[in-house]
Amino acid sequence: MLDPAPPRRGRSLMIQGTSSDVGKSLLVAGLCRAYTRRGLKVAPFKAQNMSNNAAVTVDSDLEDGPDAPAPRGEIGRAQALQARASGLAASIHMNPVLLKPQALVGSQVVLRGRALGNWPARHYHNLKPMLLPAIMDSYRRIAADADLVLVEGAGSGTEVYLRHCDITNMKLAEVADLPVVLLTDNDRGGAIAAVVGSWLLHDDAERARIRGYIVNKFRGYFSLYEPGCDVMTEKTGWPLLGVVRWFDTADHLPAEDALALARPARSEGGSLVIAVPQISRMANFDDLDPLSSEPGVDLRWVRPGRPIPADADVVLLPGSKTTRAALDTIIAEGWDIDILAHHRRGGRVVGICAGFQMLGTVVRDPHGIEGPPGETRGLGLLDIETTIGGDKRLVEIDADDAVSGTRVTGYEMHMGRTEGPGLKNPWFRLDGRPEGAMSPDGRVMGGYLHGIFGADGFRRHWIAEVGGAASERRYQAEVDAALDALADQLEQDLDLDALLALAK
Repeated sequence: MLDPAPPRRGRSLMIQGTSSDVGKSLLVAGLCRAYTRRGLKVAPFKAQNMSNNAAVTVDSDLEDGPDAPAPRGEIGRAQALQARASGLAASIHMNPVLLKPQALVGSQVVLRGRALGNWPARHYHNLKPMLLPAIMDSYRRIAADADLVLVEGAGSGTEVYLRHCDITNMKLAEVADLPVVLLTDNDRGGAIAAVVGSWLLHDDAERARIRGYIVNKFRGYFSLYEPGCDVMTEKTGWPLLGVVRWFDTADHLPAEDALALARPARSEGGSLVIAVPQISRMANFDDLDPLSSEPGVDLRWVRPGRPIPADADVVLLPGSKTTRAALDTIIAEGWDIDILAHHRRGGRVVGICAGFQMLGTVVRDPHGIEGPPGETRGLGLLDIETTIGGDKRLVEIDADDAVSGTRVTGYEMHMGRTEGPGLKNPWFRLDGRPEGAMSPDGRVMGGYLHGIFGADGFRRHWIAEVGGAASERRYQAEVDAALDALADQLEQDLDLDALLALAK
């Protein structure tokens, strides 16, 4: 039984979308920063998120012994960014349910930071109503310690086939008595139909809960678009609450999910070419954002059906929620042949988390944790073997690395244990502790640490090691600068006082 949550202190406002990828997460992050700068204690909340991009939290529902390391949980990357915009540490209560897709019709379900197991979609829909008490408890805990809670919906609030098991859109708004602002995306087209269609699909009580709508990602002259807004208001009765212009530096902020990979990655056309195969169920691919921001780096996503470019200096294998399935993709695409040929030509290969596991000789999953039980041969570039199983390891890292001579920050988030002679030559020695592995020739390296390229000193060292020219960019400072720029723009594009007055 859950302990009673403290009473609600702050006001709340919910942002729902007319569809996925309309910019809800980024808008909430900008509002978190804008209202925080006004002196309010602001906190983000999203009942359920679906993303393989996750962040380690400072808290957990688990309690270990007094001498044990502090337990950790995980939440969606978007809520971690919103927490950062608010000046808060990430908490499991900001995103109590996280779905991590690992099959076409199923996901790992993470409740308040801890995995409940893998659930097919049809079974998860039956589970969802039973999660609502924990969701409401987390919401009340967040609201008890904030002046303003900005609640983000998921996908579209008008998916009628999900109404019976909704826990994150209108059902949550009803149970928590939240006023709702509807967000639509002008850039993709069809915003008028999306807003009017939303009105048609809501019942009278839900329509009354929506206080107005915001048009996001707008480019062009508003005078030409204004008649469309008049139509939306006339058909729905909802007022236009603002038009948010296209935010040019959005790519300086971590993307939430793989939808971002459908758009070209930011690349400066630098001389150091890093090729990244777009493997299945990619996880925490924001690891690469600091590299793509470097002017001397040309980071190229290699999509299925295309070979690894012959001019690549480095092939980098990112994380994945399903290591063996990712290996299957690599083999099916012929990328294994390309990678081995790249290495024979003197190229470098790097693996992060699941990518590290793939560099070994074999990956075993005897209990079918990530898919059907079995084992899959690895690339054989490191003398290591991995067995999927055991508790998920969730650890934040901030340590001196004796190998590179730099400070390394990041986090571990993985299941499985790696063993083998290759570990005797580690990639890192973090405060004396070995981590990862490096081949004897130094051209293959891998480890479990996510986020390492966000550490400016290590990133500069690594780029120089692989033959590139590093800049003096300060990546974390650029993220905060982008959040400030987004807040500045929202101050211009929206009446933040009027929006705040809608909160309840």
